[in-house]
Amino acid sequence: MRFFYSDTNKKYDPETFYRKGTVITHPERAIRATILHDALTAAGFSEGPVKDYGLAPVLAVHTKDYVDFLSTFWAKRAEINADSTEFIPTHFPRLHMHHKPTGLEGLLGYYSADTSTAIQAGTWDAVYGAAQVALSAADEMLATGVAYALCRPPGHHAYADCSGGFCYLNNTAIAAHYIGAQKNGPVAILDIDVHHGNGTQGIFYNRGDMLTVSIHADPSNYFPYYAGYAEETGEGAGKGANVNMPLAHKTGDDAYLAALEKALDRIRDFKPSALVVALGLDASEHDPIGVLKITTEGFNRIARKIAAAGYPTLLVQEGGYLTEQLPLNLVSFIRGFKAETA
Repeated sequence: MRFFYSDTNKKYDPETFYRKGTVITHPERAIRATILHDALTAAGFSEGPVKDYGLAPVLAVHTKDYVDFLSTFWAKRAEINADSTEFIPTHFPRLHMHHKPTGLEGLLGYYSADTSTAIQAGTWDAVYGAAQVALSAADEMLATGVAYALCRPPGHHAYADCSGGFCYLNNTAIAAHYIGAQKNGPVAILDIDVHHGNGTQGIFYNRGDMLTVSIHADPSNYFPYYAGYAEETGEGAGKGANVNMPLAHKTGDDAYLAALEKALDRIRDFKPSALVVALGLDASEHDPIGVLKITTEGFNRIARKIAAAGYPTLLVQEGGYLTEQLPLNLVSFIRGFKAETA
């Protein structure tokens, strides 16, 4: 199995994050990707070349006005403050607000869900590069049957027209749509991040050709709070093609694997042409912002069960934050997947 990675992620490196009443070091730092990259290299996995696919695959799942905003914000920043090195959204539209603003400061909040998605000089380069990593790995999967996209920043909280939860462009959704177009067949997405993949759900909620299944911590008192409940099953053509499996906080390996088996049963019924796994490592028992209790061995078991399903599979990196176990968990997962498919 080859992995795909781009150094462009280093151009964006947020420093602080407001969480639970205090300012902390931002969990989604550039060093995350460097650590994961170096761990895979040390473990003997080979790296594939990243190509530039342009904006067309991005615009297939994101709105043009949102992409235009992200890609041009920094050049226009003087409208707010030419001397600032980072812009954090602070004003957000609510259901009872009626107009899209024209000013850049208002648009910053209009296209954001929370304060976690700052914009710096290199933000667009980083998020565009992450999308190209996902697409390059998607082509590898189409050619060989499996690939891993080491994307950073992550993407599964990004909606078609909105950033949030450390995410700007939805790498998982971009890759899944691309794969579906190439194979001319249905695609299943299995999200195993500790947080619900609310952006991915939103993008595909009305589509019957994309099955989205998310196993995550109960969101009633955990991010993203407002989505990820079992009754959310899709609308219109997508009715029944969205499956949420919220788990009790502190769920460990065995209960998680039982839920995963049910998720894979639903995927089997869907008969996808390919599987895209949104690989969050923040379900780890050691993750600094996680609430589940998956062990390093548990990640290996999860990978083996997914691999045993036998689909052409793309793994796309989502969450998983800085602990000593982070690189160990990734290598454990990748080795488990590889062992099952050898």
